[in-house]
Amino acid sequence: MFRFFTQKSWFLWSWIGSAIILSSLWIQVKIDVKINEWFGEFYDMIQKALGAPNSITIEEYWSSLLSFITLAAMYVGVAVIVSFFTSHYLFRWRTAMVEWYHSVYDKARKIEGAAQRVQEDTIKFSRIMESLGTSLIEALMILIEFMPILFGLSVGIPIFFFGDWDYGLIVGALIWSVGGTIFLILLGLILRLVGVEYDLQKKEAAYRKILVIAEDDGTVRPKTIEELFDGVRNIHFLSYIRYLYFNIGRIAYLQANVLSAYVFLAPAIVAGAVTLGVMQQIIRAFGRVEGSMQYILKAWPTIIELASVYKRLREFESKINQEGFIDEKI
Repeated sequence: MFRFFTQKSWFLWSWIGSAIILSSLWIQVKIDVKINEWFGEFYDMIQKALGAPNSITIEEYWSSLLSFITLAAMYVGVAVIVSFFTSHYLFRWRTAMVEWYHSVYDKARKIEGAAQRVQEDTIKFSRIMESLGTSLIEALMILIEFMPILFGLSVGIPIFFFGDWDYGLIVGALIWSVGGTIFLILLGLILRLVGVEYDLQKKEAAYRKILVIAEDDGTVRPKTIEELFDGVRNIHFLSYIRYLYFNIGRIAYLQANVLSAYVFLAPAIVAGAVTLGVMQQIIRAFGRVEGSMQYILKAWPTIIELASVYKRLREFESKINQEGFIDEKI
């Protein structure tokens, strides 16, 4: 799966391409920081205008909105370019994978589900990596940028439960986010979501294979096909009930998450210790830090799917090597 990074023929796309994506994501985060600063200035201006009529001019108001439009346009432009480039980058990664599979396919085709591994799983791998990989990197960059901002904004204001402790907001976000993430990970492990997804794909692969054989061989239907589809039905129904239990905890936590920043800021808001602009900056920075910490929680269903795809591809490649089809290791 990772020959993309070891072959000289893919050097420019793998390493230079990775550097371009990382740099572009960093630029996006920097723009996001500027947007957060804009929110503080804008809402302070709104508070001033509402508190004293004509205390700001219409030109100042329009100028503030224009500055946001400029920042937003820059963010959108970079995001669109990154998305376009990342799609090409990951298709090259997929190409590097399938090129090797093609080179050994005369023998690898003897492995059950080979066609699905080469066609379906490689495209799933690239698509999931497109959304999951870039968002993980962005989440880490957001933490690096926004944690110092959140710390600076929270100094000197009372925080629920933590009082006047300068690190109260950051620790609060950490406890709430990491605690929720650990809870959901444990729930996913208890419900064996990765295993169920893996079994589901195996059942689907077997079902599709027999359908392909049945196109030319009338002796395998209808009984064989129906028996296999019964297995497909059972594993799907099992996955539905397990995801039902998982989503009860996941969705309930995410709904409670909406109020978390306001809960921690309650003493400061009641005491009037912050302006509207500062409150908006804190809430937005808190949300960005909290959201990055909750990355695993929010992306958990996609992570489960990626883990299942990775497991299937590694199993496929291991069988190729174990059967002595080729000497080269992945």
